[in-house]
Order: sequence, then structure tokens, then C-alpha cells
Amino acid sequence: MTAELHTLTGAYALGAVSGPEERAFRRHLAVCDACREEVRELTETAARLAMAVAEVPPPGMRERVMAALPEVRQLPPHAPAPRAVRRRWRISHLALAACVAVAAVATGVAIDARHRADVAVRAEQRAAELSAVTAAPDATFHTGALTGGGTATVVSSPRLARSAVLFHGLPALPDSHVYELWYRRDGAMVPAGLLPPGRPAGAALLDGTPTGADAVGVTAEPPGGSSTPTGPPLVVLPL
Repeated sequence: MTAELHTLTGAYALGAVSGPEERAFRRHLAVCDACREEVRELTETAARLAMAVAEVPPPGMRERVMAALPEVRQLPPHAPAPRAVRRRWRISHLALAACVAVAAVATGVAIDARHRADVAVRAEQRAAELSAVTAAPDATFHTGALTGGGTATVVSSPRLARSAVLFHGLPALPDSHVYELWYRRDGAMVPAGLLPPGRPAGAALLDGTPTGADAVGVTAEPPGGSSTPTGPPLVVLPL
């Protein structure tokens, strides 16, 4: 049971542990320094990302976006989630939505209103996908430290066939190198996207599905990424 409790740090930090499992993990935290420190770091990451939504938008941005909304294709309606699931989403949704908000601000303000509305819709869809993965009933969380610094948590849902990575404390890479994600299938590393450059903390969906993969790896690659790893993985986390 103790070995299983070690794997709950990411889920606990995102508010996705409840009932007897939560009580058991709280007791475990009282005697496990490593898990306590890991939960503290992941919780701080979520809080910092949530605070990022306080960025002040450019003057007139709200009016331009609202004016363009009638021309943007509507998202299909969805049924409201049960109260228990919404409660589990709260922390992870704030953190992931904040990550998307920071990216939107970084795109600059010299784009027209319709483009802004399109970006907002896509950002909302991306945040919803990230939240769905972290809140999925079958989601698993695996956390590990990267060589050179920082931690990463892989969240995977076989039912949704999606995976995401939450990262914290990643040092800047030299020579404009980037952090690249990989699925490991039959011993081979398959590209699964890049982490947002220049950010020490955040979240990202992996490209493709985890079907057939047994692990997720992170490497440091030249600008733009690579088709095969150019060096040893900085971390390999099981799925």
C-alpha cells in the first residue's frame, strides 16, 4: 500500500484524491518527507499558474473579442459535470487555464478581433482537454525528477486516449534547445511534442495517444525538436 501511495502526489496536488484514499495519503504525508516536498512543489506550481490569469488585457480587447464572437463557430453544448467531478477539476482547471492565458498574452496585441476570438476559442478547448485528462476517473499520475533539475508529472487516461505533462522548476536550456516529449513504444521513442520554450512551469498535452506506449520521456533537443532523441532522456516516467 505504501508503494502505491507514493504515486498519488500529482493527483493529491490537483485535488483529485478523495475519501479513504485521501485520508490514507494524508497519514502517509506525515511520515514521508519526499512526498511532502513533492506535493508542496506541485501545489505551488498550480497556485502560480492560477495567479497568471490576473494579467491585465490590452485596452479595448474585451470589446473587440465580444464584437467578433457572433462570427465564431459555436462549440457543441455539453452536459454539466457532477458536483464531485467539478470540485476535482477546480485546481487543475485554474492552473491549466492560466497556462493557456499566459500563452495567449505572449502572442501580442497586433492581431484583429476575429483572430483574437478564434485564439480564445482554441485556448478554451485546449484547457478543457487538459482538465478532462487530469479529472478522468481512470487517470494515473507518475512524477519524477529530471536530470539537471525540475520535476515532471505525467497524467494519462486510457479511456480518453490522451496524456498530459505538468512540469515545474525546469532550468533554461543553452543554445535555444527545447524540451521534447516522447512516447516509448516497444523500446523506441516516438515524438510527442515540445514543452513551451522559456517556461520553468506549466502543462502541455502530448501529441498522439498513449495507446501501446509504456512510458513517457523528456529530452533536451536542438531548436524545433528532433525526430529521434539526440541524447539520453532527462526522465522516463511509466504510464
